Amino acid sequence: MTDIIKYNEQAFENIKHVNEYGQEFWLARELMTVLEYKQWRRFEAIIEKAKVSCLSSNNTVSEHFANVGKMIKLAKGAVREIEDFQLSRYACYLIAMNGDPRKKAIALAQTYFAVKTRQQELMENYDNLTEEQRRLAIRGEMITHNKSLAEAAQNAGVCTPKDYAIFQNKGYQGLYGGLGAKEIHARKGLKKSQKILDYMGSTELAANLFRATQTDEKLRRENIQGKYAAYDTHFEVGKKVRQTIKELGGTMPEDLPTPQKSVKQIEREHQKKLK
Repeated sequence: MTDIIKYNEQAFENIKHVNEYGQEFWLARELMTVLEYKQWRRFEAIIEKAKVSCLSSNNTVSEHFANVGKMIKLAKGAVREIEDFQLSRYACYLIAMNGDPRKKAIALAQTYFAVKTRQQELMENYDNLTEEQRRLAIRGEMITHNKSLAEAAQNAGVCTPKDYAIFQNKGYQGLYGGLGAKEIHARKGLKKSQKILDYMGSTELAANLFRATQTDEKLRRENIQGKYAAYDTHFEVGKKVRQTIKELGGTMPEDLPTPQKSVKQIEREHQKKLK
């Protein structure tokens, strides 16, 4: 495992699982590897400390640390069951907080799971959030759903980076009345290094989240094949979202104000508060 993989937040996303109810979870054995623990007994000791922290916070331990067995193959075809745990995001956070702070992977995990846990709390209390908190919550959802959308697009035949750039641009063009990513970028007055999604208010982000989720579902549901068919699908879904906004009397996304603070800036401010 290279340093880039070791200390990249994507490492935690890569081992995340989703059950049939849409709930996220992590497996302790997989998390142990990412956090650079080599011996289960040492990592299990960290888990036990995390359980105590969970209980002390008046949370039900079994809801966050579920015992699950795992079968492994031994020599000559024999098998043996080893202990494992199905962990909630909160459980992973507690494990990271009780881990060895000298490990770079632990330090990264502490920040990652703290921020993600906070995002979940924000989504659950959306109606009571400030505009900045809503932006953070929806942007977090966009990251998750764009990953799923990219997978659906690849399955449809959108394979190269250039293909995917065109695919994404088609979605923007449908939603923004013909404006592509380059035009939206210029309209917002952004620098080349600044990302469009980081400079959207909550209403504009919500429209783009709806575009992404609906395109994802349509590509999968209708088993759309061929990159050009995928391009058309993304454009049409974006166009329908735009039409819905118009019918409801809403403001077109390109006419919505551009926030002064980026989502990244708000995230940094929130991380400072968490620390």
